[in-house]
Amino acid sequence: MKVVQSLLVCGALCVASMPSIAQFVKGNEAVKLMADGSMKVELPPLPTTGPIRSTKPCAASEKCHGGAWLMVETNDGLVECTEAYARAGTCRTSTYGATKLLRLWVVKSRETWLQCQLPDIASKCVNMFARPPANLPYPAAQ
Repeated sequence: MKVVQSLLVCGALCVASMPSIAQFVKGNEAVKLMADGSMKVELPPLPTTGPIRSTKPCAASEKCHGGAWLMVETNDGLVECTEAYARAGTCRTSTYGATKLLRLWVVKSRETWLQCQLPDIASKCVNMFARPPANLPYPAAQ
């Protein structure tokens, strides 16, 4: 009996100490699993006009980013980006599960790009391309 209890305690401690790492957001239609087992990921399109198109993006390694990190699934896996479009230099390796940061999750659902509060499409999500104030997201420390 003591052996079983020891194993249960050890197992519980091991699971509790493991970082929770989201590999994808269930229901994210931007992620497609191919027949050969590989993944093909669609990224949000850049707006055709506006400041995003005409300004230099904030690099993930610079100190210019002041908001929530955008969690974006790419062909290289889950990354943290300063913008939803995951342009070159704006993303870094995900620290989700290891570092608590203000985060938003970028997902696609029914042809609409959303920013969700949690890695769950049923959480508070807003349309990225809606007009303000309808596009104001709900970041959460995670």
